[in-house]
Amino acid sequence: MSYLSESDNKSPLLEATFWMVGALLSFTLMAISVRELHGAIHAFEVQFFRSIGALIVLAPIIAYKGWASLKTEKPKLHLFRNLVHLLAQLGWISGLMLLPLAEVFAIEFTTPIWAALIAVFFLGEKFNRGRLTSIFLGFIGILIIVRPGMASINPGTLLVLSAAIGFALTLTATKQLTKTELPITILIYMALIQLPIGAVMSSMVWVTPNLNQLFWLFAVGAVSLSAHYCSARALSLADATIVIPMDFMRLPLIILVGYLLYNESAKFIVILGATIIFAGNYYSIRHEQKLSNLRHDIKAKK
Repeated sequence: MSYLSESDNKSPLLEATFWMVGALLSFTLMAISVRELHGAIHAFEVQFFRSIGALIVLAPIIAYKGWASLKTEKPKLHLFRNLVHLLAQLGWISGLMLLPLAEVFAIEFTTPIWAALIAVFFLGEKFNRGRLTSIFLGFIGILIIVRPGMASINPGTLLVLSAAIGFALTLTATKQLTKTELPITILIYMALIQLPIGAVMSSMVWVTPNLNQLFWLFAVGAVSLSAHYCSARALSLADATIVIPMDFMRLPLIILVGYLLYNESAKFIVILGATIIFAGNYYSIRHEQKLSNLRHDIKAKK
């Protein structure tokens, strides 16, 4: 009996690890897919096919659930979220075509910092020691990576930084939507809203893709959905203090991919900056967890 009990206790963690491996592979494959299209397909067209790919994957679910999957109480928030996410995604895609893969992923780790600032200044949440530490270390990390005044700033760096801020806004909007909307509804509206906008933008730079390019274009759409789904499943099974360090493994994985496939060598300052950013994020998560446990204990005593 003790053996079965121990196995049952471990299974959620093992399952969460499995889903995070899926997320890591998905994010990496998405970066590879975008990079394989560099110089041939514009970011507008990549985004358009991303929406098509996502809608193809979601179509069976829409058919099964019918109009219920489109029911929403916050259409304006869906529209805002997806306009911001579309711009952020375009910045991220463009950054992948201009910067080493490791640098893109390192800068993207600043998203929780911007999300914390948005929560304080726009949602009325309060600063605490964890958030202040995360913001402070995050800015130190990004200064180490970008080195303003010491080196010319690549336009791709500004694009990815802007994308990280956009992703933070998207994350904040998603948290508000999840209070009343199903996760599948959020994904469906993402595809439905971004598809026509992407169609208009891609028409201005359209290049008819060959079969090889079509493969990579649809791969972007498929793995982008799987990345977010796997991350969500992992977070539902294990605490963020366990999942977030797994997510940081994206950096060494993408460094290896960049070296093997594109002959890129990661700069020490990029790794150092990303590590400092991660340390701030992780400390903030631990602090928030302690505050949550403290509030729970106080309620239990009452």
